[in-house]
Amino acid sequence: MQENRSYLPSTNRIGMLIASVLLTFALTRLIQSPRFTLTITLPGFYFAYPLTLGAAMTVLAAALTATGMDWLIRDHPALGKKPNLEHLMLPTLTTFVIGAPLALLSNGSVWWIGFGFSAILLSSVFLAEYITVDPSAPSYGFARAGLTALAYALFLILATSLRFSGVRMFLLVPVIFIVAALISLRILHLDGTDRWDFPWAIGIAFVCTQIGAGLHYWPLTPIQFGLALTGPLYALTMLSASVAENIPLRRAAPGPAIIVGLAWASVIFLR
Repeated sequence: MQENRSYLPSTNRIGMLIASVLLTFALTRLIQSPRFTLTITLPGFYFAYPLTLGAAMTVLAAALTATGMDWLIRDHPALGKKPNLEHLMLPTLTTFVIGAPLALLSNGSVWWIGFGFSAILLSSVFLAEYITVDPSAPSYGFARAGLTALAYALFLILATSLRFSGVRMFLLVPVIFIVAALISLRILHLDGTDRWDFPWAIGIAFVCTQIGAGLHYWPLTPIQFGLALTGPLYALTMLSASVAENIPLRRAAPGPAIIVGLAWASVIFLR
């Protein structure tokens, strides 16, 4: 029993953390507030961004997630004096990402389904990040695979939500760049080493941003847009991991190329 407690978080702590984050999202549906618009006018440039209670509550939920995850991770017996910043990245990003579709969903059963899915998503990422603190944990491989799949799913959800909301390019480009860089950086760091592949992460984010900017004005549905971006992110991250393992490029390249081809073929057939 003691061994299991070493690898799993306290149920009281993780339950309190999940409840706090979900309560923040629920309050956005209960509290009505006016909408403010931030505008900046320059010669030949007009910037307008609506500031809503939902956006503020999403930032608050992300802050709660970061501090709560830090509180949760510090209870892990294998953490010691190691920094825990890497274990805060994906949970905080998860909270940011799920805030976008929840704000877009209409009131009713659809929103509650999304709310329940968000609870499952948060529970999964909190539990998996806690397990990955100790690479020798029996379920480390499963947690690593789960975090990797979750990271790609988050990027797909974010890209789809951005397309659905009709966000302008000057907001689309930095969001895609930041999220793609953080996701690829975290996935590459899950190899069990202390190496941070910043050049690869920045390069992958730059490629995804260029593709997103190029497809911004194409007549694509939200899911088509999301798949068109998630495919290259997955493929390039897979390629960088193979190169880091000293696999020759001629052996490492075919797999990612097939993934991109399948993703873009799915975009065509989804019309």
